[in-house]
Amino acid sequence: MSKELFQNIKQIGYGAMGLEGYYGQSDDMSAVNTLVRAIEQSMMIDTADAYGAGHNEDLIKQAIAQTETTPFIATKFGIVFEEDQTGSQLDTGWGFPLTINGTKEYVARAIDNSLERLGVEQIDLLYAHYLDPNVPLAETVSAMADAVKAGKVKAIGLSNVTAEQVLEANEIHPIAAVQYEYSLFRREAETDILPAINQIGAALVCWSPLGAGFLTGQVKDLEEGDFRNNNPKMQGDNFTNNLQRLEEIKAIAAEYQVTPAQLALAWLVAQGDNIIPIPGSRKTSRVVENLEALSVTLSQETLDKLDQIAPIGAFKGATLV
Repeated sequence: MSKELFQNIKQIGYGAMGLEGYYGQSDDMSAVNTLVRAIEQSMMIDTADAYGAGHNEDLIKQAIAQTETTPFIATKFGIVFEEDQTGSQLDTGWGFPLTINGTKEYVARAIDNSLERLGVEQIDLLYAHYLDPNVPLAETVSAMADAVKAGKVKAIGLSNVTAEQVLEANEIHPIAAVQYEYSLFRREAETDILPAINQIGAALVCWSPLGAGFLTGQVKDLEEGDFRNNNPKMQGDNFTNNLQRLEEIKAIAAEYQVTPAQLALAWLVAQGDNIIPIPGSRKTSRVVENLEALSVTLSQETLDKLDQIAPIGAFKGATLV
């Protein structure tokens, strides 16, 4: 199911979260233009109903209306952002809690709302953004499976879960993809999540494949209000030490005559055909630059060198969910 689902899109997708101002201001016109370019490049568009409290999905609807290219849309549900809805409190470690709802009723409601905001008849890939700690996994996944049977959703996935949850969910309904943070900046997915994904034949969709922009080599300091200030890897001495380690990666990028971001994406693509990074950008030019990483072939010597520079835990600072 996984290979068939992704056969018509590029191995590098587009993460739309950044269009909501998490990394700096973005205007709607530029956002829509960037989305149109990503859609026309056959990139999976990754969003969530909670991004901008529905605004992100609306931007995608506007972009779809401006192109004749059939889009591949992946969205998520579970983070409660409407005042009339309740759920369970979940601490993510990002400096603020989230309210999560995974009940059957909420899942059905969220799917219908996303379909309306996106202006599509079917969602290509639907994720549970986070699992509700007070709702059985089986209830949430079964509700997602019901949407597949109803033709509202083509395939389902999970986000920010454990390997055990992946395997349990797959027993209820095939899991096509798991979204998890994975990059040279944070490789913990290799310990248990990735083996579980490979076991069931699913794809690993990598959020923050450039380490929230760190691996671009452009992040020198963070503005007040930037949510990345909550990331221990970007605080104090950790930040300083990590910047020094990044210099070794930048040197390899220079040897290949590519940007550090392109090198980081090429490394991810080299990890397997089922690895799909979804870097985000507010600029159309960056979308094109990111896709060019698909033409970068890293030698085994380079891959080994990157393993030595950035093994699991090499970048200092606690990892967050």
